Amino acid sequence: MTDTAPRFGTPATSTAAKTPATATAVGTPATATAVRVLLVAVALFGALLAGIGPAAAHAALTDSNPKDGAVLAGAPKDITLSFSEQISLGEDAIRVLDPSGKRADTGEVLDLCSGDAIKYGVALHSGLPDGTYTIAWQAVSADSHPISGAQTFSIGAPSKSSVALPTQEAGGGAVGVLYGIARYAAYAGFIVLVGGAAFVLACWRRGASERPMQRLVVRGWLVLAAATLAMLLLRAPYTGSGELSGIFDLAALKAVLTTKTGAALVSRLLLLGAAALFVAVLFGAYAKKTGAYGDGGGGNSGGGDRDGDDGDSDDEDSSLKDLTFGLALGGGVVAAGIAATWAMSEHASTGIQAGLAMPVDVLHMLAVAAWLGGLAALLVALYRSPALERTAVRNFSRLAFGSVAVLVVTGVYQSWRQLGSWKALVDTTYGQLLLAKIALVAVMVAGAWFSRRWTGRMAEGASPEAEAEAVREAREARTRGTKTKQLATHHGQRQAQPEPATVPAGPDLGPDLGPDLGPERAAQLARQQAAMSTARAKRVRDADPERSGLRRSVLLEAGVAVVLLAVTTVLTSTEPGRTELKEAGRGNAAAPAVPNRPVDLNMPFDTGGKGGKGTIRLQVTPGRTGSNALHVWANSPDNKPVDAPELKVDLTNEDKQIGPLPAVPDKLAPGHWSASGVQIPMAGTWKIEVTIRTSDIDQVTVNQNVKIG
Repeated sequence: MTDTAPRFGTPATSTAAKTPATATAVGTPATATAVRVLLVAVALFGALLAGIGPAAAHAALTDSNPKDGAVLAGAPKDITLSFSEQISLGEDAIRVLDPSGKRADTGEVLDLCSGDAIKYGVALHSGLPDGTYTIAWQAVSADSHPISGAQTFSIGAPSKSSVALPTQEAGGGAVGVLYGIARYAAYAGFIVLVGGAAFVLACWRRGASERPMQRLVVRGWLVLAAATLAMLLLRAPYTGSGELSGIFDLAALKAVLTTKTGAALVSRLLLLGAAALFVAVLFGAYAKKTGAYGDGGGGNSGGGDRDGDDGDSDDEDSSLKDLTFGLALGGGVVAAGIAATWAMSEHASTGIQAGLAMPVDVLHMLAVAAWLGGLAALLVALYRSPALERTAVRNFSRLAFGSVAVLVVTGVYQSWRQLGSWKALVDTTYGQLLLAKIALVAVMVAGAWFSRRWTGRMAEGASPEAEAEAVREAREARTRGTKTKQLATHHGQRQAQPEPATVPAGPDLGPDLGPDLGPERAAQLARQQAAMSTARAKRVRDADPERSGLRRSVLLEAGVAVVLLAVTTVLTSTEPGRTELKEAGRGNAAAPAVPNRPVDLNMPFDTGGKGGKGTIRLQVTPGRTGSNALHVWANSPDNKPVDAPELKVDLTNEDKQIGPLPAVPDKLAPGHWSASGVQIPMAGTWKIEVTIRTSDIDQVTVNQNVKIG
């Protein structure tokens, strides 16, 4: 439920007369509607704003020496790999394997970083024989996500290789699935914990004594704690071996604790200890005070239930307000600290303006928790707590409105960092997921509109007296349930006495449930009356069609929120659109001319049909003027050959207005084409275009520029 969330209240005449401040806050219907429509429009389209400047996240391999597929005349002394952002490398992070699968490197990773250049390498043994060598690497990017890759180069001439590269990407397999589930559970637990507590403190203080509210918040804490512990144990195999048995590797766990992500997870567990203390006070001392003093101004409707002396009410109010303020302040600090464990170890901690992006990310997460977690608490209260007052829902409406406003501002900034252009919005996986997220938000806004309609009908059709009566019924049911437990305890004490001379006085159970009836009969009657009171309160609640309609609309919002959270979880582990476009367009810039070295190009393609997506690798050997050999490979995203029915290549020198010069390679094997005697008449910048057809109607042309000569 967003800013259009339900606003319970008394009829308009009563509101205008008794609560002018509330009426002023809400405003006239036309003005409020216009403001809300404007806010929703900004929320939906603000994320599409374009910007400039790099904001890299998810490190990517940008260059290598030797290049992938290169054929060298002699053995190099070392190999180097360049990345788009800082990475963390462990032991054996870069390996070079000879054709037989044996290590050809010395095993020591060389840090060759200088300034903004992120480069690592390994030295090779001397006297390496001719053949094809494999470079395999695995690292962890600065935003905590594992990355890996492999490529080959040849000395003298290509040869067969017995190296079996892993088909599973870093962070994949069963460990990756479990880690992803734990990530989702951690987000969900945080939202329920923080949002549920915020709903109680800011919207419905009497909810602190309601069992459904207590169970919701405590379960949120348990889910977050369990998910965080699971992520800590899975972290080593997730970024390393990929084997589930790695969770028992204590040495690997010790290494994880020294990383940024490991420190963040440990900090989260420590902060959850403080959160447990907060929850204990909220549902302990605070619940007793709200039950004894009334709601203290937070969600009290129908005049409240204060029957005490007016002279004591001021002291009671002051004590309750002080405790509320202390809980709000302490809980806010703990919640911000927990949110910071994500901000300081993931996307916000890398790229431009990291110092600003991290606190913005904390605000974003707190706003999400207040909105979606409060929505979950409202849904539970509507279904499980007949004593829910309409004022509580009106208070949540205000909280949700403020949360959405914060989400708009922080979301626009985050989208600017991660996208940077309209093209990235539609041409990248990150942008497409963001569009799906915006669509889900729109559905939630539509659900909130229906909730507002049901709330308006409830406000018109019900009186404060009827609501107060329903609240009293619910509280009586809860009180009778408590007395039933007291009677059972008292009865057990009587049974333990061997020969009671007199019947001891039991707890005060009301005029109809005294000890004269006998303990068993009194307990039975207490249970019956408690059940009758509960059923009566439930009938009153369910007989209200407006409340039932509101429950359904809020349930719709909560269901969409679950899907929205799943999309958001996937979004946080997806390469940002700005980086993806930057890597895809890197090859469009002309590569430097390297005499007597092959030209190696990698060009992603997508024909739009089934199985029409993949990468083309093109090699021109020896890569100089005159006659050259041409090899083209087409592989799918899972590194399998694409058996396209047709492929052709054209070369054009636009500066000299030469070409296009066609080259029609022969198909040697599925996904592999070759042509000999390809003539390059002069040195310069050549545009190499590759046209690939994957079906009768699906075809695309991709190109890159390269300097030859």
